Amino acid sequence: MQEILNEIGEKIRLYRKKQRLTLDDLAKIICKSKATVSKYEKGEISIDISTLYDIASALEVNIEQLLYEKPVHNNEYSGSKIPHFFRDLTHFYGYWYDGRSNSVLRMRFDVSHSDVENQQKLMGYLNFSDYEHYPICENTYYGTIEHFDALSNVQLINKHFPLEKVSIQILATSLDFTYKWGLWQGLSTRPLMPMATKMIICRERMKEDEELINMLKISKEDIRLLKHYNMLTVL
Repeated sequence: MQEILNEIGEKIRLYRKKQRLTLDDLAKIICKSKATVSKYEKGEISIDISTLYDIASALEVNIEQLLYEKPVHNNEYSGSKIPHFFRDLTHFYGYWYDGRSNSVLRMRFDVSHSDVENQQKLMGYLNFSDYEHYPICENTYYGTIEHFDALSNVQLINKHFPLEKVSIQILATSLDFTYKWGLWQGLSTRPLMPMATKMIICRERMKEDEELINMLKISKEDIRLLKHYNMLTVL
């Protein structure tokens, strides 16, 4: 129980700081004392469901983002349609290269259970500077990943800019590689335009070095295939 309270408290503190709210600010919004909110964040007292919804609303997050993430075990996926690459995890990572800033954009996806047997729920966090505080990021997304034999489909909506709806197609998720290639299709806001690019999906963080940059940049082979098919593809 204490582990649950500690994790919820840490998430409340993290999202409060992201919103640049003080303890006193949050306390006033949810009609609690500053001391009570401090105890919530330290995991010293439990939080009733109604108050947790109030906190989520004040912090402009889905309540799922504040909840405890139960460790996932392989036996929970026995007989499921979730491919091996996405089993036994609570999160995974994505990387793509942004030619506007000449930098690698990192993304973390938090995974939670769905009642649909071939689907998982996702929260996505794009372009953060600190892995330990990844919710403090440029864009936050929510959605699902749906698995099929040949590929997995990610569907995301930008939480604060619902005009942007992202899709990612990931090939060969049933094969056990350390990373997968995906095709990101979304919306650029600088400038405003539809866009698509290749990205790497992986279970563990990747070293952001020249090797990764060269993998993520559009290559001569990508251009050759683009001219051949008149389509941007990943294989």
